[in-house]
Amino acid sequence: MEGLIAYLISFAIFSAIWAIFALGLNVHWGYTGIFNFGVAGFFAVGAYTSAILTTEPAAGGTYQHYIAGYSLPFVVGLAAAALASGALAILIGIPTLRLREDYLAIATIGVAETLRRVAMNEDWLVNGTRGMIGIPAPLFDLVDPKDYNRLYLVIALVVLAIVYVAIERGIRSPWGRVLRAIREDETTAAASGKSVTAFRMQSFVFGAMIMGIGGAMYAHYIRAVSPDTFEPLFGTFIIWAMLIVGGSGNNKGAIVGAFVVWGIWTGTGEMAQRMPGFFEVRVHYFRLLFVGLLIVGALLLRPQGILPEERRVSLFVGRKEKAEAREAKPPGQSTVDPRDEDG
Repeated sequence: MEGLIAYLISFAIFSAIWAIFALGLNVHWGYTGIFNFGVAGFFAVGAYTSAILTTEPAAGGTYQHYIAGYSLPFVVGLAAAALASGALAILIGIPTLRLREDYLAIATIGVAETLRRVAMNEDWLVNGTRGMIGIPAPLFDLVDPKDYNRLYLVIALVVLAIVYVAIERGIRSPWGRVLRAIREDETTAAASGKSVTAFRMQSFVFGAMIMGIGGAMYAHYIRAVSPDTFEPLFGTFIIWAMLIVGGSGNNKGAIVGAFVVWGIWTGTGEMAQRMPGFFEVRVHYFRLLFVGLLIVGALLLRPQGILPEERRVSLFVGRKEKAEAREAKPPGQSTVDPRDEDG
Protein backbone atom coordinates (compact mmCIF):
# COMPACT_ATOMS: atom_id res chain seq x y z
CA MET A 1 0.00 0.00 0.00
CA GLU A 2 2.84 2.39 0.80
CA GLY A 3 4.33 1.70 -2.63
CA LEU A 4 1.01 2.49 -4.30
CA ILE A 5 0.66 5.75 -2.37
CA ALA A 6 4.21 6.76 -3.28
CA TYR A 7 3.49 6.00 -6.94
CA LEU A 8 0.27 8.02 -6.92
CA ILE A 9 1.99 11.00 -5.28
CA SER A 10 4.79 10.92 -7.86
CA PHE A 11 2.21 10.58 -10.63
CA ALA A 12 0.27 13.58 -9.33
CA ILE A 13 3.44 15.70 -9.12
CA PHE A 14 4.47 14.93 -12.69
CA SER A 15 0.91 15.45 -13.93
CA ALA A 16 0.74 18.86 -12.24
CA ILE A 17 4.06 19.88 -13.82
CA TRP A 18 2.94 18.74 -17.27
CA ALA A 19 -0.35 20.55 -16.72
CA ILE A 20 1.61 23.80 -16.30
CA PHE A 21 3.22 23.21 -19.70
CA ALA A 22 -0.16 22.37 -21.23
CA LEU A 23 -1.63 25.60 -19.86
CA GLY A 24 1.21 27.59 -21.40
CA LEU A 25 0.66 25.88 -24.75
CA ASN A 26 -3.05 26.52 -24.42
CA VAL A 27 -2.34 30.26 -24.24
CA HIS A 28 -0.38 29.95 -27.49
CA TRP A 29 -2.48 27.56 -29.54
CA GLY A 30 -5.81 27.25 -27.72
CA TYR A 31 -6.50 30.96 -27.35
CA THR A 32 -4.32 32.73 -29.93
CA GLY A 33 -3.69 30.16 -32.65
CA ILE A 34 0.12 30.36 -32.40
CA PHE A 35 1.54 27.09 -33.71
CA ASN A 36 4.44 26.67 -31.28
CA PHE A 37 6.33 23.42 -31.82
CA GLY A 38 9.32 24.57 -29.79
CA VAL A 39 7.97 23.98 -26.28
CA ALA A 40 11.16 22.07 -25.43
CA GLY A 41 13.19 25.25 -25.90
CA PHE A 42 11.28 27.15 -23.20
CA PHE A 43 11.28 23.99 -21.09
CA ALA A 44 15.10 23.90 -21.27
CA VAL A 45 15.62 27.60 -20.62
CA GLY A 46 13.36 27.53 -17.56
CA ALA A 47 14.96 24.39 -16.14
CA TYR A 48 18.56 25.51 -16.68
CA THR A 49 17.98 29.07 -15.51
CA SER A 50 16.50 28.02 -12.19
CA ALA A 51 19.10 25.26 -11.76
CA ILE A 52 22.01 27.62 -12.39
CA LEU A 53 20.77 30.31 -10.02
CA THR A 54 19.84 28.00 -7.14
CA THR A 55 22.57 25.34 -7.30
CA GLU A 56 25.63 25.58 -5.11
CA PRO A 57 28.68 24.06 -6.90
CA ALA A 58 30.50 21.34 -5.00
CA ALA A 59 34.00 21.95 -3.68
CA GLY A 60 36.47 21.73 -6.52
CA GLY A 61 33.98 23.05 -9.05
CA THR A 62 31.57 20.43 -10.36
CA TYR A 63 30.37 22.74 -13.13
CA GLN A 64 32.45 24.83 -15.46
CA HIS A 65 29.90 27.53 -16.28
CA TYR A 66 30.57 30.98 -14.91
CA ILE A 67 27.18 31.96 -13.53
CA ALA A 68 26.45 29.13 -11.08
CA GLY A 69 26.92 29.28 -7.36
CA TYR A 70 24.47 31.96 -6.29
CA SER A 71 22.41 29.57 -4.16
CA LEU A 72 19.37 31.80 -4.56
CA PRO A 73 15.94 30.83 -3.15
CA PHE A 74 13.54 28.62 -5.07
CA VAL A 75 11.07 31.46 -5.64
CA VAL A 76 13.81 33.56 -7.23
CA GLY A 77 14.66 30.62 -9.49
CA LEU A 78 11.03 30.35 -10.60
CA ALA A 79 10.82 34.07 -11.33
CA ALA A 80 14.12 34.04 -13.22
CA ALA A 81 13.00 31.01 -15.24
CA ALA A 82 9.83 32.85 -16.26
CA LEU A 83 11.74 36.01 -17.19
CA ALA A 84 14.40 34.14 -19.17
CA SER A 85 11.76 32.22 -21.12
CA GLY A 86 9.82 35.42 -21.75
CA ALA A 87 12.98 37.12 -23.04
CA LEU A 88 13.64 34.17 -25.34
CA ALA A 89 10.05 34.42 -26.62
CA ILE A 90 10.63 38.06 -27.54
CA LEU A 91 13.79 37.18 -29.45
CA ILE A 92 12.02 34.35 -31.28
CA GLY A 93 8.79 36.24 -31.82
CA ILE A 94 10.23 39.35 -33.46
CA PRO A 95 11.26 37.53 -36.68
CA THR A 96 8.77 34.63 -36.61
CA LEU A 97 5.34 35.72 -35.40
CA ARG A 98 4.54 37.27 -38.77
CA LEU A 99 5.07 33.90 -40.45
CA ARG A 100 2.31 31.57 -41.56
CA GLU A 101 1.40 28.75 -39.16
CA ASP A 102 3.45 26.03 -40.85
CA TYR A 103 6.55 28.21 -41.16
CA LEU A 104 6.17 29.32 -37.55
CA ALA A 105 6.08 25.68 -36.43
CA ILE A 106 9.26 24.92 -38.39
CA ALA A 107 11.01 27.98 -36.96
CA THR A 108 10.15 27.14 -33.34
CA ILE A 109 11.29 23.53 -33.80
CA GLY A 110 14.60 24.79 -35.17
CA VAL A 111 15.14 27.21 -32.30
CA ALA A 112 14.39 24.55 -29.67
CA GLU A 113 16.75 22.03 -31.25
CA THR A 114 19.45 24.69 -31.63
CA LEU A 115 19.25 25.46 -27.91
CA ARG A 116 19.52 21.76 -27.05
CA ARG A 117 22.59 21.35 -29.28
CA VAL A 118 24.24 24.38 -27.70
CA ALA A 119 23.66 22.87 -24.26
CA MET A 120 25.17 19.58 -25.44
CA ASN A 121 28.31 21.01 -27.03
CA GLU A 122 29.17 24.00 -24.84
CA ASP A 123 30.52 22.32 -21.69
CA TRP A 124 31.28 25.66 -20.02
CA LEU A 125 27.61 26.67 -20.11
CA VAL A 126 25.59 23.88 -18.48
CA ASN A 127 28.12 21.05 -18.20
CA GLY A 128 27.40 19.65 -21.67
CA THR A 129 25.96 16.17 -22.05
CA ARG A 130 26.77 15.35 -18.43
CA GLY A 131 24.09 17.80 -17.37
CA MET A 132 23.55 19.34 -13.97
CA ILE A 133 22.94 17.34 -10.81
CA GLY A 134 22.32 18.27 -7.20
CA ILE A 135 19.67 20.87 -8.00
CA PRO A 136 18.24 21.88 -4.60
CA ALA A 137 14.79 20.72 -3.57
CA PRO A 138 12.76 23.59 -2.08
CA LEU A 139 11.94 23.37 1.64
CA PHE A 140 13.70 20.00 1.81
CA ASP A 141 14.81 20.52 5.44
CA LEU A 142 11.28 21.05 6.70
CA VAL A 143 10.18 17.41 6.46
CA ASP A 144 11.56 13.93 6.69
CA PRO A 145 13.16 12.93 3.34
CA LYS A 146 10.75 10.03 2.90
CA ASP A 147 7.81 12.44 3.18
CA TYR A 148 9.25 15.11 0.90
CA ASN A 149 7.21 14.09 -2.15
CA ARG A 150 4.06 14.96 -0.24
CA LEU A 151 5.39 18.46 0.37
CA TYR A 152 6.46 18.90 -3.24
CA LEU A 153 3.01 17.79 -4.38
CA VAL A 154 1.55 20.67 -2.37
CA ILE A 155 4.07 23.07 -3.93
CA ALA A 156 3.28 21.81 -7.45
CA LEU A 157 -0.46 22.12 -6.92
CA VAL A 158 -0.12 25.63 -5.49
CA VAL A 159 1.97 26.75 -8.48
CA LEU A 160 -0.50 25.08 -10.86
CA ALA A 161 -3.42 26.84 -9.15
CA ILE A 162 -1.69 30.24 -9.38
CA VAL A 163 -0.93 29.72 -13.08
CA TYR A 164 -4.50 28.57 -13.75
CA VAL A 165 -6.06 31.58 -12.00
CA ALA A 166 -3.70 33.99 -13.78
CA ILE A 167 -4.62 32.57 -17.20
CA GLU A 168 -8.33 32.51 -16.41
CA ARG A 169 -8.23 36.15 -15.33
CA GLY A 170 -6.37 37.12 -18.47
CA ILE A 171 -8.56 35.15 -20.86
CA ARG A 172 -11.81 36.46 -19.35
CA SER A 173 -10.58 40.04 -19.73
CA PRO A 174 -10.80 42.24 -22.86
CA TRP A 175 -7.19 41.22 -23.59
CA GLY A 176 -8.19 37.57 -23.75
CA ARG A 177 -11.16 38.31 -25.98
CA VAL A 178 -8.83 40.02 -28.45
CA LEU A 179 -6.64 36.90 -28.49
CA ARG A 180 -9.61 34.73 -29.39
CA ALA A 181 -10.68 37.19 -32.04
CA ILE A 182 -7.20 36.95 -33.58
CA ARG A 183 -7.40 33.17 -33.47
CA GLU A 184 -10.72 33.17 -35.30
CA ASP A 185 -9.97 35.86 -37.90
CA GLU A 186 -6.87 38.05 -37.89
CA THR A 187 -8.21 40.29 -40.64
CA THR A 188 -11.37 41.13 -38.73
CA ALA A 189 -9.40 41.78 -35.54
CA ALA A 190 -7.05 44.11 -37.42
CA ALA A 191 -10.02 45.89 -39.02
CA SER A 192 -11.34 46.52 -35.51
CA GLY A 193 -8.22 48.52 -34.71
CA LYS A 194 -6.26 45.84 -32.85
CA SER A 195 -2.54 45.38 -33.40
CA VAL A 196 -2.44 41.68 -34.27
CA THR A 197 1.34 41.43 -34.05
CA ALA A 198 1.48 43.13 -30.65
CA PHE A 199 -1.21 40.89 -29.16
CA ARG A 200 0.36 37.76 -30.62
CA MET A 201 3.69 38.79 -29.09
CA GLN A 202 2.08 39.35 -25.69
CA SER A 203 0.43 35.94 -25.83
CA PHE A 204 3.65 34.29 -26.98
CA VAL A 205 5.64 35.82 -24.11
CA PHE A 206 2.97 35.03 -21.51
CA GLY A 207 2.70 31.38 -22.55
CA ALA A 208 6.50 31.05 -22.73
CA MET A 209 6.87 32.39 -19.19
CA ILE A 210 4.44 29.73 -17.96
CA MET A 211 6.48 27.06 -19.75
CA GLY A 212 9.61 28.41 -18.09
CA ILE A 213 7.97 27.98 -14.70
CA GLY A 214 7.10 24.41 -15.66
CA GLY A 215 10.72 23.76 -16.59
CA ALA A 216 11.92 25.07 -13.22
CA MET A 217 9.39 22.90 -11.38
CA TYR A 218 10.58 19.85 -13.28
CA ALA A 219 14.26 20.57 -12.57
CA HIS A 220 13.74 21.01 -8.84
CA TYR A 221 11.73 17.81 -8.57
CA ILE A 222 14.06 15.58 -10.62
CA ARG A 223 17.08 17.47 -9.20
CA ALA A 224 19.03 16.81 -12.38
CA VAL A 225 18.72 18.02 -15.98
CA SER A 226 20.57 17.16 -19.16
CA PRO A 227 20.07 17.90 -22.86
CA ASP A 228 18.45 14.48 -23.35
CA THR A 229 15.51 15.68 -21.27
CA PHE A 230 14.57 18.23 -23.89
CA GLU A 231 14.27 16.02 -26.95
CA PRO A 232 11.26 16.96 -29.12
CA LEU A 233 9.39 13.78 -28.21
CA PHE A 234 9.49 14.32 -24.46
CA GLY A 235 9.69 18.10 -24.39
CA THR A 236 7.12 19.01 -27.05
CA PHE A 237 5.13 16.13 -28.51
CA ILE A 238 3.74 14.79 -25.25
CA ILE A 239 2.56 18.28 -24.23
CA TRP A 240 0.75 18.74 -27.53
CA ALA A 241 -0.87 15.34 -26.99
CA MET A 242 -2.12 16.48 -23.58
CA LEU A 243 -3.69 19.62 -24.99
CA ILE A 244 -5.31 17.83 -27.94
CA VAL A 245 -6.80 15.11 -25.75
CA GLY A 246 -7.89 17.43 -22.94
CA GLY A 247 -9.41 20.16 -25.06
CA SER A 248 -7.80 23.13 -26.76
CA GLY A 249 -9.13 26.47 -25.57
CA ASN A 250 -10.18 25.14 -22.16
CA ASN A 251 -7.79 25.44 -19.22
CA LYS A 252 -9.58 22.70 -17.29
CA GLY A 253 -9.28 20.49 -20.37
CA ALA A 254 -5.53 21.13 -20.56
CA ILE A 255 -5.15 19.97 -16.95
CA VAL A 256 -7.33 16.90 -17.48
CA GLY A 257 -5.41 16.02 -20.64
CA ALA A 258 -2.13 16.20 -18.73
CA PHE A 259 -3.36 13.71 -16.17
CA VAL A 260 -4.83 11.37 -18.79
CA VAL A 261 -1.84 11.28 -21.15
CA TRP A 262 0.71 11.07 -18.36
CA GLY A 263 -1.35 8.26 -16.84
CA ILE A 264 -1.02 6.31 -20.08
CA TRP A 265 2.66 7.19 -20.45
CA THR A 266 3.69 6.10 -16.95
CA GLY A 267 1.07 3.39 -16.62
CA THR A 268 2.45 1.61 -19.67
CA GLY A 269 5.84 1.40 -17.97
CA GLU A 270 4.33 0.01 -14.79
CA MET A 271 2.39 -2.62 -16.71
CA ALA A 272 5.43 -3.64 -18.75
CA GLN A 273 7.36 -4.46 -15.59
CA ARG A 274 4.75 -7.07 -14.71
CA MET A 275 4.66 -8.66 -18.16
CA PRO A 276 7.04 -10.99 -20.01
CA GLY A 277 10.42 -9.65 -21.10
CA PHE A 278 9.22 -9.11 -24.67
CA PHE A 279 7.01 -6.27 -23.49
CA GLU A 280 9.40 -4.87 -20.90
CA VAL A 281 12.21 -4.22 -23.37
CA ARG A 282 9.78 -2.61 -25.82
CA VAL A 283 7.92 -0.40 -23.36
CA HIS A 284 9.02 2.78 -25.15
CA TYR A 285 7.38 1.68 -28.38
CA PHE A 286 4.18 0.65 -26.64
CA ARG A 287 4.01 4.07 -24.98
CA LEU A 288 4.21 5.77 -28.35
CA LEU A 289 1.66 3.36 -29.78
CA PHE A 290 -0.90 3.94 -27.02
CA VAL A 291 -0.45 7.73 -26.99
CA GLY A 292 -0.72 7.78 -30.78
CA LEU A 293 -3.91 5.71 -30.67
CA LEU A 294 -5.30 8.06 -28.02
CA ILE A 295 -4.62 11.11 -30.20
CA VAL A 296 -6.13 9.50 -33.29
CA GLY A 297 -9.16 8.38 -31.30
CA ALA A 298 -9.63 11.86 -29.87
CA LEU A 299 -9.37 13.48 -33.30
CA LEU A 300 -11.87 11.05 -34.83
CA LEU A 301 -14.38 10.67 -32.01
CA ARG A 302 -14.06 13.89 -30.03
CA PRO A 303 -11.96 16.47 -31.88
CA GLN A 304 -12.93 19.18 -29.40
CA GLY A 305 -11.26 17.21 -26.61
CA ILE A 306 -12.52 15.80 -23.34
CA LEU A 307 -13.59 19.27 -22.18
CA PRO A 308 -14.50 21.51 -25.14
CA GLU A 309 -13.93 25.23 -25.12
CA GLU A 310 -16.43 27.13 -23.02
CA ARG A 311 -18.35 29.76 -24.97
CA ARG A 312 -18.40 32.21 -22.11
CA VAL A 313 -17.57 35.82 -22.83
CA SER A 314 -16.37 36.93 -19.39
CA LEU A 315 -17.02 36.47 -15.68
CA PHE A 316 -18.57 39.93 -15.50
CA VAL A 317 -21.07 39.23 -18.30
CA GLY A 318 -21.96 35.86 -16.78
CA ARG A 319 -22.72 37.40 -13.41
CA LYS A 320 -24.72 40.18 -15.04
CA GLU A 321 -26.84 37.65 -16.98
CA LYS A 322 -27.55 35.68 -13.80
CA ALA A 323 -28.53 38.87 -11.97
CA GLU A 324 -30.86 39.90 -14.77
CA ALA A 325 -32.43 36.43 -14.80
CA ARG A 326 -33.11 36.63 -11.06
CA GLU A 327 -34.70 40.07 -11.42
CA ALA A 328 -36.91 38.86 -14.28
CA LYS A 329 -38.39 36.03 -12.19
CA PRO A 330 -41.65 36.73 -10.31
CA PRO A 331 -41.24 36.93 -6.50
CA GLY A 332 -41.24 33.53 -4.84
CA GLN A 333 -40.45 31.62 -8.03
CA SER A 334 -37.27 29.59 -8.02
CA THR A 335 -34.54 30.64 -10.41
CA VAL A 336 -33.37 27.08 -10.77
CA ASP A 337 -34.44 25.27 -13.91
CA PRO A 338 -36.31 22.10 -12.81
CA ARG A 339 -34.61 20.25 -15.65
CA ASP A 340 -31.25 20.84 -13.91
CA GLU A 341 -32.40 18.88 -10.87
CA ASP A 342 -31.80 15.14 -10.68
CA GLY A 343 -30.06 15.16 -14.04
